[in-house]
Amino acid sequence: MEILNSILLVIHILSVIGILALLLLQWNKNPRKLNPGVLHSGLTALLAGLIMIGLRHSLTVSDATKYPALDNTKFSIKLVILIIILLLGYKNVKKPVLPRNIWLTMIVLTVINIGIASAWN
Repeated sequence: MEILNSILLVIHILSVIGILALLLLQWNKNPRKLNPGVLHSGLTALLAGLIMIGLRHSLTVSDATKYPALDNTKFSIKLVILIIILLLGYKNVKKPVLPRNIWLTMIVLTVINIGIASAWN
């Protein structure tokens, strides 16, 4: 179970890095266009994160001494941020030009999500 959790964690981290990298690749582009890979990376991060939470909840119930209780507030905030990123992406993926404020908002939300993941223990 721990190996599966580690694999999912790597997939989740790479997916979030993929979101950020694909957004930052539009830095010098004029006009900016949203790469559909941002949505694929976001959905992969979402799925991997939800599976990790589900695995962790099942482990917490079965062995409470080895695995401490989860902080659902942290995961809820991260989930809401990722859903906002995905909604902004789906709203703008077909548009010929990605507005600068949407692009910057997606980058800031991704960085905030990374900050929450790394700083909030």
